[in-house]
Amino acid sequence: MAGLQPGLSSDPDRIALPSRVPLPARTRTAELAEDATAALALAIDGLPTRQERRGPIDLDPERIGASYRSAALFRRDGEPPSVWDPLSGFFRARDGWVRTHANYPWHAESLARTLGLSGTRTRDAAAEAIADWPARELERAAFAAGGLAVAVRTAASWAAERGRAWPPPAIRLRPVGDARPWSGGTAAAPLAGLRVLDFTRVIAGPVGTRVLASLGADVLRVDAPHRPEPLWQWLDTGEGKRSALLDLASADGRRILTELLAGADVVVTGARPGALARFGLEPEQLAERRPELIHARVRAWGADPDRATHPGGDGASPWSDRRGFDSLVQAATGIAVAEGSGGRAAASGADVTPGTLPAQALDHSAGALLAAGIIALLGAGRGGTVEATLEGFAGLLLGAPLLAPTELSEIGDPDRLAGPGSVDGPLGTVAIARPAYQAAGVPDPGPWAGRQFGEDRPAWRDGAAGG
Repeated sequence: MAGLQPGLSSDPDRIALPSRVPLPARTRTAELAEDATAALALAIDGLPTRQERRGPIDLDPERIGASYRSAALFRRDGEPPSVWDPLSGFFRARDGWVRTHANYPWHAESLARTLGLSGTRTRDAAAEAIADWPARELERAAFAAGGLAVAVRTAASWAAERGRAWPPPAIRLRPVGDARPWSGGTAAAPLAGLRVLDFTRVIAGPVGTRVLASLGADVLRVDAPHRPEPLWQWLDTGEGKRSALLDLASADGRRILTELLAGADVVVTGARPGALARFGLEPEQLAERRPELIHARVRAWGADPDRATHPGGDGASPWSDRRGFDSLVQAATGIAVAEGSGGRAAASGADVTPGTLPAQALDHSAGALLAAGIIALLGAGRGGTVEATLEGFAGLLLGAPLLAPTELSEIGDPDRLAGPGSVDGPLGTVAIARPAYQAAGVPDPGPWAGRQFGEDRPAWRDGAAGG
C-alpha cells in the first residue's frame, strides 16, 4: 500500500500486491486505486462471517487497473460505447479553459441554452460559443441554468479559493445507535439478507452498490421514468442488481417509496445536498425516521466555510450545493493542470492544455470506500451515515508529490491492462471489466450478460413492497 490514506484501512500489512496498478499519471492515481481497494478488502474481511479468513489478502493489480478503466474497456457486440457527448470536454474560453459535462440530455439542454446553441449541437459550435465567454462567467451561468461547466484552475488557486474548506475529508463515517452485530450472511455470501435501496447513477455510487451485490445483498436501484440511464453505463456497473423505474413525485410513487424504506437496511444516494429533501431522503430525515438505517451518500464537493456566499466572493451559489462529476472535480481542483501538457510548468500555473487521469479514479475510489464504510458499520452493528466526497479524493492526489515523467514508465502502459471477459446474452455480446476485488471464498460470477435497465418491479426479492 502506498500510504495516500483514503481512510478506513487497518492491518495494511495483510495486503499483498505484487506490482503497481497500471494507471500511469503524474498524480499518484495508481497508489490511490491500490489504497482504496485495499481498504475495501480489509473491510470485507472484518465481517463476522469471515472470521476464519483473517490471513493475507491478495490483490490483483491488473484487475484493479482494468476495473478503474471499465468505460474504456466496455464493448457491446464488439463496439465501444459513445461515452462523451459532443458538448462534453475541455474548451478554450476567452481567458483560460473550461470543462463541461453534458452526457445526460437534460444537462446538454441546459448548457446549449446557456451558450445560445440551436439546431445541431456540434463540438465546433460549442467551441465557437465558449471562446467568447470568460471561464468563470460561463461557470456561474451554466450552474445557474442547471448545466455543468467549471473553469480549469491550478491546485494552488483552488486551495486559495476554498480556504479552510480544502481539502475536505474523502470519506466520513458517523455511527449512531446501539451496537447490533450483523447476523446475516454466509461465508459465500456475507451480505445475504441485506436490503439496499440505490438512488445513484454514473460511477461512484453504482460501483459501491455493485460491491454489496457481489457479496449477496439485494440491491434495488430506483430511477425516475423520465431520467433514463445510458444502457452501457447501467451494464457497466449493474451486475448483481435489479433496476426499477419509479416516479417519486406521484402519490403512488411516494407510497411505494415508503414501503421500500420500511424494509431497507441501507439507502444510497448521489444527489447534491438538499436535492432529495422533498422525498425525505436526506441524511437527517432518514436518521429521524429510522435511526438504525445506514445512509450512504456520494457528493462531488465538500462543505463550504461560509454557506452564505461563494468562497470567491462573487455571489455564486456555494460549491456544496452544485452538481458535479469526476471530470469536473478534476478540472476545478487542479488535477487537469497537473496532468496537462507542459511538464512541471503545469504545477506553477503556466498556460497548458489540460489533461485527465487515466481513469475516473475519483469515482472508482469513492465507490470502493463508500462500500467499505457501509460494511464497516454493518460489522460494528451500527446505523449511521457514510459520506464520500470526490473533492476529498482529489485532495488526496494533490496532497502528494507529483511523479516525474521519467517515473511513469514504472507504472506501465494502460493499453496492456487485462481486458474483460465477453459473454453472449439477450443484449448481445457484452464485455465488461470485472470489479476491482472479489473476496476469497465468495464466488466470482464471471462475465455478466446484462439485463435491461428499469425492467424490475419496485419491490424486494421476497415480494415485500411495491405495486
